Amino acid sequence: MQPLISVENVEKTINEVTADISAWRKSMIHYIKDENPELNTAIIELSQKTGLDPKALATGAYVTYKLLENENNTDDEFVFNEE
Repeated sequence: MQPLISVENVEKTINEVTADISAWRKSMIHYIKDENPELNTAIIELSQKTGLDPKALATGAYVTYKLLENENNTDDEFVFNEE
């Protein structure tokens, strides 16, 4: 099961993204290529097969990935703090 996304996580991520969305998306392209190349391939294939705007599609996927990653990191912090 995926973690619930907290309001704080959403606000932090949206603020980070909207500060400079072009630069953020470019940095995420490189990050995803290293961290999860299969996701990058899926985004490209989906864009090609559907004709959806590749930048919009990638931004949505990257935001979702970042939200889940941040929430997972927060969960890990709680586990270590409880010990």
